[in-house]
Amino acid sequence: MFRMGQEEADAAARVIKSGSLFRVKSQYQEVNNFEREFCEKLGVKHCLCFSAGTGALSASLAALGVGPGDEVIVPAYTFISTAVAVLAVGAIPVLCDINETMTISPDDIARKISKHTKAIIPVHMMGQPCAMDRIMVIAKEHGLYIVEDACQADGGSFKGKRLGTIGDCGAFSFNFFKIMSSGEGGAFVTNDDKLYERAIIYHDCGTPFWTDNISEPLFTGTTYRVSEITGAILRVQLERLDGILTDLRRVKKTIMDEVKNIPNISVSPSNDIKGDCALILPFLFEDINTAEKFEKLVGGGRPINTGKHVYSAWTPVLEKRGAATEALNPYNNPRNHGLNMDVRTDSFPKTLDILARTVYFGLNCDWDDNTVAEKIGLIRSAAAEL
Repeated sequence: MFRMGQEEADAAARVIKSGSLFRVKSQYQEVNNFEREFCEKLGVKHCLCFSAGTGALSASLAALGVGPGDEVIVPAYTFISTAVAVLAVGAIPVLCDINETMTISPDDIARKISKHTKAIIPVHMMGQPCAMDRIMVIAKEHGLYIVEDACQADGGSFKGKRLGTIGDCGAFSFNFFKIMSSGEGGAFVTNDDKLYERAIIYHDCGTPFWTDNISEPLFTGTTYRVSEITGAILRVQLERLDGILTDLRRVKKTIMDEVKNIPNISVSPSNDIKGDCALILPFLFEDINTAEKFEKLVGGGRPINTGKHVYSAWTPVLEKRGAATEALNPYNNPRNHGLNMDVRTDSFPKTLDILARTVYFGLNCDWDDNTVAEKIGLIRSAAAEL
């Protein structure tokens, strides 16, 4: 969360005082209005608000008809929810290396495609865009769906097009740690009418009683609706989004321009620096020891240490426990026998090596010129000690 204040408090209070907290036939229609306004911001046809980004990912896959017998390619560096969403619909997540951009490797995507592959989930980690042009070409060549995980990239873009709107559908997160926040929350977006209807069905327990405009056959889903309080907060946060991104990008560009040519350090490559959300300034080092030293000197963090964002810490996936009961476990489903499900802690040494040699220098949209100058000085001093 970057910016939140009295405006969000007033919006939530307005809903509470109205007594209309449920999105159906509410007084202020906060959730409906947020969905409309988010569509306008992204330039997309449909938006559906969710209680979490994970639910939006699961709904995306369910809407596409992904299930037992299918493989879905996901990066080995992403929050575990990306893989969990695949298991939630009964399919098998097939892990894939990242490259130095910290996003999924198109080259390894191509290597991981099999006759069972049905979809790819590129993840725009830390607001950094994936190479969507290459990924879309690969998907088209093999007839695969694309579900964009933009949960860490609210408002980002790739070559002028908003992240989450390039593939068949996209998922966003608005939890406490995201660019826009309502504490918890998420969104599903698409330009496809059928996928939108199926997402509605899935997210409303299979009985979408708040809308009569459903032509798709009903099927059993689960409940991911949000309250009007969430919608009210998100509408204010959406108004802040452009300002947050503008200031983050200003801070990043200023620092990067000053440090990119300093000896001993190297800024990680980007698939589209203009579309990057600028949450971090990532540095890539030739060896782990230098990365560790720089990390300590600047007070940064290495993504290898981010727990459940690294595949080697995905215990349920490593131990093939994809459900609460063995009968529902996708790894035990006969339709999934023969699929690529063998993952060990050492399966992706390239990804682990990149994560260990990269240092994230966190950025803040509210840093003033003096603070930015101090950060530049800190990085210069650290580089001189390497």
